[in-house]
Amino acid sequence: MSTPYNFSQGDAPIDLQRLFWNKWNTEIGGREKHTISARQSEVIRGWFEKLGRNDLEILDVGCGNGWFDPELSRYGKVTATDLSDEVLSRAAKRWPHITFTAGDFMALDFGRSTFDVIVTLEVLSHVFDQKAFVRKLATHLQPGGYLMLATQNRHVLEKYNAIPPPAPGQLRHWLYQHELAELLEPEFALQELFTVSPVARVGVMRIVNSWKLNAPIRALFGNRVERFKERMGFGWTLMALSRKPF
Repeated sequence: MSTPYNFSQGDAPIDLQRLFWNKWNTEIGGREKHTISARQSEVIRGWFEKLGRNDLEILDVGCGNGWFDPELSRYGKVTATDLSDEVLSRAAKRWPHITFTAGDFMALDFGRSTFDVIVTLEVLSHVFDQKAFVRKLATHLQPGGYLMLATQNRHVLEKYNAIPPPAPGQLRHWLYQHELAELLEPEFALQELFTVSPVARVGVMRIVNSWKLNAPIRALFGNRVERFKERMGFGWTLMALSRKPF
């Protein structure tokens, strides 16, 4: 089977990746409150609220411009890391209570069994060796610690959306829902896995998900129809809550 035009398994030099993400996080990543990110953060906050703690050691892997870290700091001490060194230097001045560490996560040492929770939003698909990435996440978590992960849903992005090809320095390896489960299971006990944010820009799902056409439905039923579509697997994002075994 031929590889779709918008799917890349290739690696890229780390300096080229850094250049891309500095530019992306400055020009696009600053729109941190767009609908997809807002829904992801809503789910993550819900998971934290269920833990009922505000003394957690938290690591945010691939924090972008740091937009979510002030909210995470409500639940404990936050260490945040990203490849975008220029962006993080600005974030450190804006939020001095967050510890920002710039660099290639795969080359950084955050110690063994250091954190209670690791959050990583839309990072996995931009990692060349995803198995090694998941193993490294596990080493930094304490036994019983939680991994809260969001990544792109390959089924929805390829079938119902027209995504431009990756730019130089942008790795892309989206996963299907079952592939994410298989990737996590050697290191973690998977507790929740579902999709959020039904978004479609091509085909019949474009009509099904039309914001204007769904307005009367939202007025009558609130978010229940959107949540149904999420449960059916039509969300843009895969959300996974996993726990490191004791």
